[in-house]
Amino acid sequence: MEGRARLIRVANGDDRLSSTAQLANRIAALAAEKLAADIVILDMREVVSYTDHFVIASGRNPRQTQAIAEEVQQQLKRDGLHARRVEGMRQGDWILLDYLDVVVHVFTPEARAYYRLEALWGQVPSESYAAG
Repeated sequence: MEGRARLIRVANGDDRLSSTAQLANRIAALAAEKLAADIVILDMREVVSYTDHFVIASGRNPRQTQAIAEEVQQQLKRDGLHARRVEGMRQGDWILLDYLDVVVHVFTPEARAYYRLEALWGQVPSESYAAG
């Protein structure tokens, strides 16, 4: 399943999103640009059939989670990728962006602590994203 997410060559010749792992990292970088905290990428390929990766991030409050999600959507839209489903944007406590191969979860700290997705999927390979 690796490599399902593809991006047409963008104007400068950069093939940034040629694999699902690259897409997950691109999303993590976009979230980091909006000052998301505790960004984690979970490799879901061995445990579920509906996606390859989860990207989980936190914003300080609903307004910031909304800004993070909007930034991800806008930038990926420029790359020709559209979320198939968006949930929770109005409330902002837990926003889900479904890009099929990568599912993005943006939480407030309280919602993240309550739902504990990392603990639920604790057996999967994960990496913390560090902007760099």
